[in-house]
Amino acid sequence: MTPSECIKTRRSIRRFKNQAIPHEVLKNIVETASYSPSWKHTQIVRYIAVEDTSLKAKIAEECTDMYKNNGEIMKGAPMLIAVTIIKNRSGYERDGSFSTPKGAGWQMYDAGIASMAFCLAAWEQGIGSVILGLFDEAKASSLLQIPEGRELAALIAIGYPDEEPNTPKRKTVEELLTIQ
Repeated sequence: MTPSECIKTRRSIRRFKNQAIPHEVLKNIVETASYSPSWKHTQIVRYIAVEDTSLKAKIAEECTDMYKNNGEIMKGAPMLIAVTIIKNRSGYERDGSFSTPKGAGWQMYDAGIASMAFCLAAWEQGIGSVILGLFDEAKASSLLQIPEGRELAALIAIGYPDEEPNTPKRKTVEELLTIQ
């Protein structure tokens, strides 16, 4: 699969087969995603893979009041990936000051790049994914026992797809691109 094919065929998958993801496959996905770029090569993203069905269910039930559908997706996925970042590195200088006016925003930018790299690497392995952003971050962080100095950026439900979503309508290049 070419990079272009991978990008153009990947979809957000919300229904998964009841099939475990082999740890070797997961390790290959993370190894590939580790090549995503980051601010000054800080590589701040760390992953926590949740296979434990009771922990997944607890996160799904206790952390998705604002959007219950995310809880159903989590429960149906064989694995939930917590994308975490090491705080206060990306976008910062060694003395603790910000390098740019974006401030701490670079942390989430790096998490987003790494999350997409993770999802594309998963897709290349036949693993579907959906990045979830609507959840109770404080409660999920507590349940996941996120270590001091790290922050939960996103949750990604992953598994072998049990659906083939259609390609959503895309904006035209003319709408997306301005050449000056």
